[in-house]
Amino acid sequence: MKVLLVNGSPNKKGCTYTALCEVEKELNGQNIGTEIFYIGKKPIRGCTACGKCLELNKCVFDDDVVNVALDQADQSDGFIFGSPVHYAGASGFITSFLDRCFFAGSDRFAYKPGAAIVSCRRGGATAALDQLNKYFTINNMPVVSSQYWNMVHGNTPEEVRQDLEGMQVMRMLGRNMAWLLKSIHAGKQAGVALPETEERIRTNFIR
Repeated sequence: MKVLLVNGSPNKKGCTYTALCEVEKELNGQNIGTEIFYIGKKPIRGCTACGKCLELNKCVFDDDVVNVALDQADQSDGFIFGSPVHYAGASGFITSFLDRCFFAGSDRFAYKPGAAIVSCRRGGATAALDQLNKYFTINNMPVVSSQYWNMVHGNTPEEVRQDLEGMQVMRMLGRNMAWLLKSIHAGKQAGVALPETEERIRTNFIR
C-alpha cells in the first residue's frame, strides 16, 4: 500500500513539507509506503474546460506536472494534499493542479482515501481546508480526519515543529489513514466489493 503526499507549496521544504513529513513518518511506521510529490514553482495553468481529457483520460496540456501526478495516482492507494494558506484559501498552485487532476483523472482517485492538510501563519486555515476537502466529497473518496482539523501553525518550519498540537494532529492523521487503508485491504480480501455505481444524473436548475 502506498500514499501519495502532494506538497502544494511553492517552498519545497517549508512549513507544508514539515507537516507532510510528520504524517509520512507515522505512515511509514505503520508499514505504509509513501512518496512526497512536489508540484514545484513552474506555472500550472488552470483548466480551460476544453473537454479533451474526456477522450484522452489525461489532461491535454502535457507541459507541467499534472499528468505526471496522474500517473503516480494510478500506483497510489491513498492521498494527502498539503497547501499553505493564501488569502484564506489554498495556494493558486494546488488549486489549478487539483482542478485539472480531478477533472481529467477522477477515476484514479475514486474510492481511495483522501485527506487535506493546511499550513497557516495565523488565520484562514479552516476555509482553505474546507476548499480542499470538496475535491474528495465530489468524487466518492473516503475523507480521512484526525482528532482536530488538519492544520499546523507557524511562519517557519521551526515554528511549525513548536506547534505541538498541530504535530500531534498530523501523526493521528497518519495513523487514521493507515488504519483505513488496512481496513479497505482487509475488506477486499474478504470479498467486499466497491459500491455499485449509477449512471450520473445531471439536473440543471434553469429549464
